[in-house]
Amino acid sequence: MIVSSSFIYVRNEFRRGRGYLAAYRRVLREQGHDVVYVRDIGMQRAKDSEILELARSQDRIVRTFDLDFGDLLALGLNDKPSTIIFRLDDETAESVNTNLLTVLAQTESDLRDGALILVQEFRYRIRRLPIHLT
Repeated sequence: MIVSSSFIYVRNEFRRGRGYLAAYRRVLREQGHDVVYVRDIGMQRAKDSEILELARSQDRIVRTFDLDFGDLLALGLNDKPSTIIFRLDDETAESVNTNLLTVLAQTESDLRDGALILVQEFRYRIRRLPIHLT
């Protein structure tokens, strides 16, 4: 498990409801992680690139359902922030948290060094940052 990581949650979590957001945060906080949500810091209308820059400057991991963050990271301009994108059919808090804890336990060094992780049903894929398209 990554020790004392910091996470930033992106705005599209809000459409899943406050109950989901609280459940997402609770699991990470119980594991000793620092968690903020873009709405809590007044960035709910910020551009994705601004959220990535904030996460990079605060050494946070972005946790989102939004594929646009992957597109920005695919430009290959930066080696941080690590970003975890969820593409699950079952987006309940229980499913997301179970997958998140599995990914955190198995990808600690990747996340520390800079990675884009796409989490899907029963698997995840890791791309080290910066991404170099060949």
